[in-house]
Amino acid sequence: MSAPTRPAESQTFSPGDRVWIPKSGVQRPGIVVCSSPDAATVRYRPTEGRGTGVDTVTAEDVTTRTAADPLLDSTLDFALSRRIPAI
Repeated sequence: MSAPTRPAESQTFSPGDRVWIPKSGVQRPGIVVCSSPDAATVRYRPTEGRGTGVDTVTAEDVTTRTAADPLLDSTLDFALSRRIPAI
């Protein structure tokens, strides 16, 4: 078994970036939660419904999404996803 290779061109994603990820042979809309040069954790819509899932995918599988997704993009609130220490 060979080690995974990094994509030829480095892709960088930031929290909040709109992306497409492949799930069950279909490109699903998602939003990057966090990323590294090799992978991204993405909140995405696995179906046409309102529910979301979270998955970590390799950077080579993630592509930039320009089209807005009204159900996913309107709920973007990273202030609630970060832990803030109590003072």
